[in-house]
Amino acid sequence: MKPLFLLIVAFSVLIRSNGAVLSSSSSSPSRQQRTTEAYVTLLYGDEFLLGVRVLGKSIRDTGSTKDMVVLVSDGVSAYAMKLLKADGWIVEKISLLANPNQVRPTRFWGVYTKLKIFNMTNYKKVVYLDADTIVVKSVEDLFKCSKFCANLKHSERLNSGVMVVEPSEHVFQDMMGKVTTLESYTGGDQGFLNSYYSDFPNAHVFEPNLAPEVRKSRPVPEMERLSTLYNADVGLYMLANKWMVNESELRVIHYTLGPLKPWDWWTSWLLKPVDVWQNVREGLKDSLPGTGGGRNPNDALVVKILFSVPVLALLFCYYRSFLQTREYFGSLSRSSFYDQIKHVYYKIRSTGTLNYTSVSTSSTINASNQSKVPCYLGGMSIVACFMAAVVALVVALAVVPRQVMPWTGLLLMYEWTFTIFFLLFGGYLHLVYQWGRTTAVQSTLSSGPESVDDDSGKGHQRQVSLCDSASLYYGLGMAFLAVAAPSLPCLFGITALFLRLGLMVVGGLILASFMTYASEHLATRSFLRGLEDRDATRSRSFC
Repeated sequence: MKPLFLLIVAFSVLIRSNGAVLSSSSSSPSRQQRTTEAYVTLLYGDEFLLGVRVLGKSIRDTGSTKDMVVLVSDGVSAYAMKLLKADGWIVEKISLLANPNQVRPTRFWGVYTKLKIFNMTNYKKVVYLDADTIVVKSVEDLFKCSKFCANLKHSERLNSGVMVVEPSEHVFQDMMGKVTTLESYTGGDQGFLNSYYSDFPNAHVFEPNLAPEVRKSRPVPEMERLSTLYNADVGLYMLANKWMVNESELRVIHYTLGPLKPWDWWTSWLLKPVDVWQNVREGLKDSLPGTGGGRNPNDALVVKILFSVPVLALLFCYYRSFLQTREYFGSLSRSSFYDQIKHVYYKIRSTGTLNYTSVSTSSTINASNQSKVPCYLGGMSIVACFMAAVVALVVALAVVPRQVMPWTGLLLMYEWTFTIFFLLFGGYLHLVYQWGRTTAVQSTLSSGPESVDDDSGKGHQRQVSLCDSASLYYGLGMAFLAVAAPSLPCLFGITALFLRLGLMVVGGLILASFMTYASEHLATRSFLRGLEDRDATRSRSFC
């Protein structure tokens, strides 16, 4: 019985251990290595998460079945890692390598971590791609490249955004020993690699279509240079408005735009090659709920709120204006109509004719009041107008999420900019109107009580709302020019960045000229309306 009992216990332990292994592997199948070659990228934080997702989608769209490995640091959230696993990435957590260079850009604080791809000895060969690259055509032939391959950019420097590496612990340890001694012209990993592979500019160009027997007959080179097809620089596209190579043969596009990346919604309106990236993004599936099309579930609620707040604010303003207008006309019809008829009757009886100015509307500006307008009002209003525009733009840029879809970002930008501008400048015009009223009251008190009786009929005949047709026309004009200025390149089909910017500048100058005239005119008009309104107790609507 005892041997039988021991046999049963051993069997049960074996089953439990196998079950634990199976459950462990089934719970995280994406962590299991399947191939001896892999595509690798780095992720330091959630800001570049969308870039890695689009990169992975572009690789899979070419038909590749090789492993896709993303090396993540502590700055990446658990949700981001879960999403990448759902997209098919193998997620490996790593510790950051400190940047030994004291003089370096702030964003280069952890870039030396890229050197860890040289220590991925569980793979025979890896193709490294930056998170801001996209594969537009199969790059499987890169795995035929030698021990180290990269692309030469301007100034005969290698670019570390696309590299082919044959991992070696010896090479990695040698690099770690020279990290503090070799100079880095960039203050980052790219400068270090240029110093480490100092003879790289003299390397032969990689020939992917070379016959296998010819390749085997040659000694394996230590380094090979990749053609521009494998690392097409968007920065160079900006200068010439075209690729330096045959566009149909492009393999990898590298969005080297400095701090501006293709997932920033506004870059899509500046650079044509960003359309390629956006098309791949739109094809992303719902790996996790709400992530289809590269959307962020957290941003979805924010976008709805951002769309709603300006609309609700404007509706509130117009509703308040409507209530005040209705209240005024209601009180006018109940109590003031008889007084108006009586006032006109006594005027006719006493003078025989009806003075035109006594029933004129507020759109008729008394020429005698022109002299009372401060000489500095126009300049002050221009400054206030442009300050309101700048504040509106800054706030709009701050509140709109960077990684929303291009059209969503553009609409939110316009909505918030217009709303904030009209509220700020409208508030300024209201202050100018109150300033005019105060000036009128002081002038009336100094001229004696007779003038009050003479002007008793003026206030009741004027328009109630300051939102008259002139304000409406100027507002619509500014809105039209603000939309037309950045739209000119699209209307004329211009794709060159500098020409696009030039047209935007021309449109901006026209808008600035119109704003200068409109702000001065509206401020003067508001002041004069305040001067003419001497019934301080009457309710007036301002929207």
